Amino acid sequence: MLNRLSIKDFAIIDTLSLDFHQGFHIVTGETGAGKSILIEAISLALGSRADTTLIRSGCTKSTVELTVTVEDALIDQMLNDNDLEQESTLHIFREIQAGGKSFCRINGSPVSVTFLNRLCRRIADIHGQYDHQSLLDPDNHIHLVDDYDRSSIGPLKDVVALQYHQYSRTKRQIVELKDGAAARERTLDFKRFELDEIEKAHVLAEEDEHLEQRLRILKNLELIRQSLTDSYRLIYEDADAASDRLRKSSKHLEVIAAYSDEYATLSTALDDCYYRLEDIQGDFRNLRDAVEGSSEDMDPIMERLDLLDKLKRKHGGSLNDVLQYRDSLRIDLQEIESKDMTLSALESELAGRAEELKQSCDRLTAARKQAAARLEKEIEKELRELNFKDAAFTIAFYEPSEGSERIFSENGADRIEFLLVTNLGETPKPLAKIASGGEISRIMLAIKTILGDYDRIPTLIFDEIDSGISGVTASIVGKKLKRIADNHQVICITHLPQIAAYSDHHYRIYKETGNERVTTKISLLDADAKRIEIARLLGGMTITETTLRNAEELIDLSSG
Repeated sequence: MLNRLSIKDFAIIDTLSLDFHQGFHIVTGETGAGKSILIEAISLALGSRADTTLIRSGCTKSTVELTVTVEDALIDQMLNDNDLEQESTLHIFREIQAGGKSFCRINGSPVSVTFLNRLCRRIADIHGQYDHQSLLDPDNHIHLVDDYDRSSIGPLKDVVALQYHQYSRTKRQIVELKDGAAARERTLDFKRFELDEIEKAHVLAEEDEHLEQRLRILKNLELIRQSLTDSYRLIYEDADAASDRLRKSSKHLEVIAAYSDEYATLSTALDDCYYRLEDIQGDFRNLRDAVEGSSEDMDPIMERLDLLDKLKRKHGGSLNDVLQYRDSLRIDLQEIESKDMTLSALESELAGRAEELKQSCDRLTAARKQAAARLEKEIEKELRELNFKDAAFTIAFYEPSEGSERIFSENGADRIEFLLVTNLGETPKPLAKIASGGEISRIMLAIKTILGDYDRIPTLIFDEIDSGISGVTASIVGKKLKRIADNHQVICITHLPQIAAYSDHHYRIYKETGNERVTTKISLLDADAKRIEIARLLGGMTITETTLRNAEELIDLSSG
């Protein structure tokens, strides 16, 4: 809802501040006093395009500030998506500079005009001028029908929305799989080649370490043989072999072992050395005898090591890395090869989801058409009360398609547009083709009267709604506006006393002249001032006791 409007150096307005409240606001004033300027200022604050001709003569810039209260989860989300604080009170600031620059801020943060306009469409609807008119946008008509019979249509919409998202996700998966088919085939060929290369090599863990050790032995074969032979001979075979000498030393110590613990310990240690030499004699001999081979044996080992080194350079620093890569290739190939089966399964799934979605959309369309038929009759009734004697209101249904393919969305498979005939013999026209702002305002009034309990937009602003009407019709318009104000904040500019009498808050716009300049002013009227203003609307500038009594009667009737 709108809370406060402040205007500076805008058209013929010097400075002006205005507080809004809940309920039905009426703005009246003499022709040329600035009623339309007030609407233009509000429209600017709500995101209309800046116009430098609106800058007050002799000034370099104009500013409009609007404070609004919001209770809308979608507005909170829009603010969050644009890195703005989510607050229940928004302070909107617009500035137009003579040089053509324009600035927009929300709670002190710069925003684009496009974002401001989109955000404020959730806050206020202006009817009578073509800015901010949700009724003229056919994209909004489907939501009005859905709101009219929410209890029947809502559950069906929820089902369609869920099924559409499931259908879209499956379709997206298929597109991604098909888009990646060529790349997937290239990847498949390459990975198969790499896996085949590794598997043909029959790589074993730590194989390279064993081969490198064998190669070192072959390169030093004679040295190893000689060293093992000489060592074995010195320990076991010579006349004064080390093992024999050790055994003799041990015998000598056994003789004196009983005289001292230290002697006994030393004797035992020598015995241990001797028996240890005896224990390893077999291993020693086997190692000596096992040394075999020739330099010719090195060639196949070096070739094998070259192959293993090549694999290590390609797939990691070790054979363990190569083996891990081999395992990952096997998994990747399984996944890639399974995608063909996945694609087939998804295409089958998509066909099922499409049929399921089609049936749900058909049920939703049927429910909408039933609701639309009832809504047409109710709106026609309201229009006739608003002096559209020959009005015929039609809700047209279209089925969007691309070629022969039906287009689904989360809202179903319908496009809905409101059409109207205002005079006999005419063909139904879209609302946007109706030239009169007053007619548009009254049509919106008829719709809002019926849908007011469901409307998401908290503030409705009507300009020109009294164009071409008077008397009884004007009273009916006032009564309907008052009814809508039970659930909305309503602001209406009028010159008809029959409408003004229904107001909860009555403002009068007037001009003052000073310092050879004309300035627009506005004041909130109390009960007596309201009676006088309505008397002026009834009788012109000459206010009599009769016009005052008539004004009082109008106010009393509006309160009944």
